Amino acid sequence: MFLLKEYRSFFRQGWTIAVLLIALLVSLPILSVASSLLTNSSQVWQHLIETVLWDYLVNSFWLMGGVGSGVLIIGVGTAWLITMCQFPGRQQFQWLLLLPLAAPAYLLAYTYTNMMDYFGPVQTFLRSVFGWNSVEDYWFPNIRSLWGGILMLILVLYPYVYLLARVGFLEQSVCTVEASRSLGCNPWRSFLPSLTPNKTGNYGRISPSFNGNSKRFWYGAVFRY
Repeated sequence: MFLLKEYRSFFRQGWTIAVLLIALLVSLPILSVASSLLTNSSQVWQHLIETVLWDYLVNSFWLMGGVGSGVLIIGVGTAWLITMCQFPGRQQFQWLLLLPLAAPAYLLAYTYTNMMDYFGPVQTFLRSVFGWNSVEDYWFPNIRSLWGGILMLILVLYPYVYLLARVGFLEQSVCTVEASRSLGCNPWRSFLPSLTPNKTGNYGRISPSFNGNSKRFWYGAVFRY
């Protein structure tokens, strides 16, 4: 009996050591980055502050604000229309709105960049129709910009908010809206009380996806910092 307990104790310790070793291997990249902060890198930080750091911060705040506002408007708005309204094609739209989930961020970046570039099919078609010869003859929005990146990230991330908002609206009784309308409230005043803190708080879950997808859009070259 004593030997059995010793064997089990040794076996558990072996698994513990194995798990710690695996965790150490996985965390090596993070540890290497963290260790670089302890080295003498004052010149590097000074160079970043004098050149690109503030542009990075400003663009990041614009990204967070633009993407957050866009996904809330599109995600919550479409969820409300699909849940509370009846219109032709409603059954199809409730599934079509989820299609961006099937498109990885980097794939969407490459696709839209190639389509909207100067030699892409959209601008090529416009030049052939209107007889334009160069980029100086017309104006076309630059997809390789901050606002182009915001638009692409909104198209990628709004389905997450749409799903959360739709679940929240489905759990809410339609009688609440009907009672509100019967008391003389317009559709806007009937809509706002449905956005309880429990629902709006869940929309913050898109931030991890935003952080990961913004890196993928960097490699997709949709926008440049």
